[in-house]
Amino acid sequence: MSEPVPADRIRVSDAERRAVQDMLLRAQGEGLLDIGEYDERVQAVWNGKTRGDLARVTADLPDIPPAPPAGRDPASPAPARPKKVFSDTGGGTAMRVLTIVFSSIVAVNVLVWGIVSVTNFDLIYPWFVWTLIPLVVLAVLYASGIGRSHDDR
Repeated sequence: MSEPVPADRIRVSDAERRAVQDMLLRAQGEGLLDIGEYDERVQAVWNGKTRGDLARVTADLPDIPPAPPAGRDPASPAPARPKKVFSDTGGGTAMRVLTIVFSSIVAVNVLVWGIVSVTNFDLIYPWFVWTLIPLVVLAVLYASGIGRSHDDR
């Protein structure tokens, strides 16, 4: 049975090398390294084979916080998650599907009514109003709490 490899002798991947290079770039941006020293260290990082090699390159640097995600101002608050209208339960899924189906039916009926009214040059009987009844029933069910997310109750 072979003995375990010490942590500083484990080989590193390109992703680990890239992470150390990014840390060195942030250190250079903060004035901890001049451009010549940054270049030397980056060469050492890409020539390094083990975690110990990478640790030697960064041993004299203080902990540098990771870079903020691209496209975001670090001083701005995190974007708010959108509120869920329907819950992830079976009732919420059923309400979501029924709302989409009945809304589509109403939209098609209003469109057909509009086309018929325009082509006859007269407003005809608005039969699409009767297709709103299932949406009213769904609204009453939603108001009573069926399918509503827990954040919204």
